[in-house]
Amino acid sequence: MPSSVQLIRSDKLSDVAEYAYAATAPKDARMIFLAGSCPLDENGATLAVGDYAGQAAACVETMKEALAAAGARIDDVISTRVLVASSTQADLVAAWEIVRDAFGSHDVPSTLMGVTVLGYDDQLVEIEAVAAVVD
Repeated sequence: MPSSVQLIRSDKLSDVAEYAYAATAPKDARMIFLAGSCPLDENGATLAVGDYAGQAAACVETMKEALAAAGARIDDVISTRVLVASSTQADLVAAWEIVRDAFGSHDVPSTLMGVTVLGYDDQLVEIEAVAAVVD
């Protein structure tokens, strides 16, 4: 089943960004607002301690599980915000590359942000997402 999300690009904006600049969903879409996906195992322990890419991968898996619980898939995501606890651009890029690759050609509008701290012990990455599905 194809996604109801339409990604929007503009030839008047830079193509350096690795995502669409906007996205829409049909007026009858059910919107799904995910809590921030964290790199936690089923017992609440932080995974991939000290590893930005590893935590990003764990967050993607958490996000996919939350999407499935809501009746959605990764290609139903309409936007993301990737939070990385670092002021070093290379750390942000390491996390971003994992998230970008997980979405493949469904390159949703995204914001990548360096933050000072995240909520769990040893947490370096968190992914916020919004999805839209037509039931």
